[in-house]
Amino acid sequence: MMIKTFRGYLLAVLFAFLLAMPAYAATQPNIVIILADDLGYGDLSCYGHPSIRTPNLDRMAAEGMRFTDFYVAACVCTPSRTALMTGRLPIRSGMAGSKTNSVLMAYSQGGLPTSEITIAAALKPKGYTTACIGKWHLGHEPEYLPTHHGFDYFYGLRYSNDMEPTKGIMPKNGSASLEPKLEWWKATLLRNDKIIEQPTDLSTLTPRYTKEAIQFIKQNKKKPFFLYFAHTYPHVPLFASKDFKKHSTRGLYGDVVEELDWSVGQVLDTLRKEGLAENTFVFFTSDNGPWLIKNLAGGSAGPLKDGKGSTWEGGMREPGIAWWPGKIKANVLNHELACTMDLFSTCLSLAGATPPSDRVIDGVDMTSMLLGKGHGQRNVMFYYFRDELFAVRKGSFKAHFNTRSGYSREPMENHNPPLLFQLENDPGEKFNVAAEHPDVVADLQREFEQHQKTVVPVKAQY
Repeated sequence: MMIKTFRGYLLAVLFAFLLAMPAYAATQPNIVIILADDLGYGDLSCYGHPSIRTPNLDRMAAEGMRFTDFYVAACVCTPSRTALMTGRLPIRSGMAGSKTNSVLMAYSQGGLPTSEITIAAALKPKGYTTACIGKWHLGHEPEYLPTHHGFDYFYGLRYSNDMEPTKGIMPKNGSASLEPKLEWWKATLLRNDKIIEQPTDLSTLTPRYTKEAIQFIKQNKKKPFFLYFAHTYPHVPLFASKDFKKHSTRGLYGDVVEELDWSVGQVLDTLRKEGLAENTFVFFTSDNGPWLIKNLAGGSAGPLKDGKGSTWEGGMREPGIAWWPGKIKANVLNHELACTMDLFSTCLSLAGATPPSDRVIDGVDMTSMLLGKGHGQRNVMFYYFRDELFAVRKGSFKAHFNTRSGYSREPMENHNPPLLFQLENDPGEKFNVAAEHPDVVADLQREFEQHQKTVVPVKAQY
């Protein structure tokens, strides 16, 4: 009798455990966002690059969803990362840039206000363990570091790898057209808020970041986690590890991108081996387009016009790949509008977290679209340069009210009436069709004006 009772007790415990497992999987998936730095729309082989090999990202796309019209909210690093982390246009938090700088510099004193709610901070009340591995660039003073914005753990650089040059050693003409040397830089590597290496061996960053990411996944596999894996590369100066140097026919830039691809493969393989793949949502993208003025040290926007620092398509349309085996169907090519700001709303939705109601959230929830249960909720895309609204896209049409080439010394050019491009058949924005579509121009003009009424600029935190 006692044996039967004990056996019944064990069966009851096992049954309760099995019931709990699908509830966890359904409501609290692990979340991994992998962000490249300055990677262009045309830099991956699954996006058409003829000589850079990216088999792991290609497989990720084949097993998941690849976006053709995925955007960032800004054409340079700091405001773009602000938008991703908060789901808000950076102009709303004072992180859109200043009159002199588009990004936070090593001498900047400001950063992302602690009043802003990041994805990590929003997920903490739902029991998530959170980590930021890689480049932060949302404020390097202690009060602005990731550990003050909802992250339990930080391992990486405070800002771009070109912001700590070694005085008197680096040539005055910089490294854009020269093979970079490690001794030109004294980048600082942090673990949480402590410096652990200066100067940092920049040639080992990608494998060291990857090792930290894998370790974080393994250590937290029994509870929900959020990993924000923000690579330093392919931002200049470019460095690849010894295993990838001279690996690509595209030269050093190709070496760096192919090592990033290896890193993505390592993360996905770890999720598979640890039995986490079917309960982990992974998204890969870049913070802005390629830095074209760096010549061979910069990437490619493929068929798109211009690159980093511009509101032309090449500056803000990026690779976007979503992966979640068993949830996101394989080999889906998605042509709907989506943006990094939407990752905020999507991550909260997947975790069962409630979005903040005391502020404007510009991101929309992509869950239904990702899971094949409905269409996307984004109808309009706004293109900002610093605190100026330059362009608006609605459907396949995009109107430019202001234009400026990336990193050009030429002043901004105003367009009245605006330039109009039909992006489905003219992604390179070569043919102005405003005269043929006055109704579309008028509609986009209304969107421009109505949006501006919703924006109250905040003093720059720079």
